[in-house]
Amino acid sequence: MELLFVTLGGAILGLGARYAIPRRHTHGVVLVPAVGAAASAVVWVALTWLGWAWDGGWIWVAALVAGGGAAALTALLLGRRREQADHDLFERLARPGRAATAR
Repeated sequence: MELLFVTLGGAILGLGARYAIPRRHTHGVVLVPAVGAAASAVVWVALTWLGWAWDGGWIWVAALVAGGGAAALTALLLGRRREQADHDLFERLARPGRAATAR
């Protein structure tokens, strides 16, 4: 049951990261929250396998910080990368006489 809660917490932190970080128009609505949820779940399971108690506070902190951090990093890097890729594609297609042979 705790795995469900920590995954939901990671998704909520990812949703917050999606709307707090600029360039959200470059990726889908579910991508960043899904990354937060997945990272929180993976860290939680790994730490329970390492023997951390599920009712301890540090496992919650570690899993939620990892989920929020992964979501924020994904939003930052993906937004920058896709914006640059769109700009490069536009520049390549906007060259006179080369639009038809761009592929």
